[in-house]
Amino acid sequence: MADKRRQYSKSNRKSGSGRSKDRSRAKVTEPQAELTEEEALSRLEGRNTIEEALKAGRTFNKVWYLKADEKKMDRRLQDLIYRLSGTDAVLYPVDRQTLDRMASTFNHQGIIAEVASREYVSLDAILARAEAKGEDPFIILLDQIQDSQNLGAIMRSADAAGVHGIAITQRRSVGLDALAAKASAGAIEYVPCARVVNLNQAIAELKEKGLWIAGLAMEGESVFTSQNLLGPIGLVIGNEGKGISPLVQKNCDFLVHIPMQGAINSLNASNAAAVAMYEVLRRRLATDNKDL
Repeated sequence: MADKRRQYSKSNRKSGSGRSKDRSRAKVTEPQAELTEEEALSRLEGRNTIEEALKAGRTFNKVWYLKADEKKMDRRLQDLIYRLSGTDAVLYPVDRQTLDRMASTFNHQGIIAEVASREYVSLDAILARAEAKGEDPFIILLDQIQDSQNLGAIMRSADAAGVHGIAITQRRSVGLDALAAKASAGAIEYVPCARVVNLNQAIAELKEKGLWIAGLAMEGESVFTSQNLLGPIGLVIGNEGKGISPLVQKNCDFLVHIPMQGAINSLNASNAAAVAMYEVLRRRLATDNKDL
């Protein structure tokens, strides 16, 4: 495989990042009533606040609103929900008790939203960043990472290891919230993040543009001996508990694992990501005859 890598070409770049308007509803997981200071910075409550944020062009991660069958939705709230449905926000219809538990202002007016701490970008923007640096693309693909601390830690390591950007999924994943921003120690400002509707579709797009997709999984060969970690690479990191989902794993070109010598047979997702990212960086530095 190593001697027949796809050639990364400027000419085969295509527009789009898999961010189609998927407006299907998902079952909500109710957050805790008491918010940390960081969580509070990402949370907006009330129609006026959310409407002004929408006008200002803020990026919304999630929106919880009073479902229509609880009582007839008034026209203003209905209009606001309609406008939010035209964004990439994931919308959750919930009952009043859920909103009351989530609210910190006690004046939610039937709607609460979580906004992103940083704007999202397209996959093409990440590829363009690599091209501008004259480097083979190196992208981290996160398969349903659900802990903000892990996301932030991964972004911090990604910045240090020369990763050009990361991709997260719109659903079943944490977004760029204030907790992730704090855990990144500022790296959120330097590591572009794409938010895609379908990770398998994003993988297919990256393959078309010349990237090899490696999945970090127990079934793979050692990340330290694999001969396939040079050139344009997309590295998939799985969910904290379940790892990489079966279909995503099937769509990877190859799998790699981190050898474990102790009694514990796994690492935290962010720690595993850091080890794998630095192995890719080590290969690149060795190839370029730079200091290791």
